[in-house]
Amino acid sequence: AVTYQLPPLTPTTLHLKFLASPINPSDINQIEGVYPVKPNFRTLGEHEKIAVAGNEGVAQVIGVGDKVEDIKIGDWVVMGKSAFGTWRTHADATPDDVIRIPHEGIGIVRAATLTVNPCSAYRMLKDFVALKEGDFIIQNGANSGVGQAVIQIAKAWNINTINIIRDRQNFQELKDFLKSIGATYVISDKDLQAKNREFEWNKDIEGKGIALGLNCVCGKSVISMAKLLRHSSPLITYGAMSRQPLTIPTSQLIFQDLRFFGYWMARWNKENPKTKRMEMLNDIIELIKQGKLRDVICEENNWGGNDKED
Repeated sequence: AVTYQLPPLTPTTLHLKFLASPINPSDINQIEGVYPVKPNFRTLGEHEKIAVAGNEGVAQVIGVGDKVEDIKIGDWVVMGKSAFGTWRTHADATPDDVIRIPHEGIGIVRAATLTVNPCSAYRMLKDFVALKEGDFIIQNGANSGVGQAVIQIAKAWNINTINIIRDRQNFQELKDFLKSIGATYVISDKDLQAKNREFEWNKDIEGKGIALGLNCVCGKSVISMAKLLRHSSPLITYGAMSRQPLTIPTSQLIFQDLRFFGYWMARWNKENPKTKRMEMLNDIIELIKQGKLRDVICEENNWGGNDKED
């Protein structure tokens, strides 16, 4: 561990105490040097060229400069930028580095995991097609953090979800869990690819089809998913858990006229103003307060001295 002293507070800076900092797959990729956003190397106390890992987390403000407006001691903040470095107990920051959140009633875990998975789900459901109540979407990797957020946000908006998960020993247990958080249908990737299969949702989508596809797996199974989309629908790729390329049959481009997009939350954050991000976070926090977006399943580790606060 590296120990350093925070620099003195200035009129325009903040001092933060981190309450919780998740570990995401993208954090590991960043450490490995294969993630597009590189860590920031800086001087921390007597230590030069130090990079602190961690892109997501929630911190409590413990010091505020005289000229800082709209942020006060005791406020909770999340990171306004990628690669801030959240895997530490304390940090100095500027108001532009953070976003203050109305945290009452949402708890540390949900606050700490607010800015990646729920936001990705929210944006993909809103930005690529105008979904209406009763519409159907389909997604693979439905048990992932984003996938579970998609299920719950879609349920809150009265949108139906068809959810694909990998075939496994505890398939029924996982299916029951996803149904309990709002999934309309759950199917294994193996059953999805079975020939001449009649799907249980066929009558439900008759006349309107499936409006949107979300892909975080890639590989050949995406072809089966894309075949079910209605004409001119978007298929959004936001990950490649199989580490296989995305194969697009020519017929899906020409005859189905499907639209293929890539989505990256860090890019959206960079291209959009802070006010729009705050609007999104407020919407998601409201869903949490209404009990429509539950805690993510995680293993919590308490590193001495950072006591929980509600």
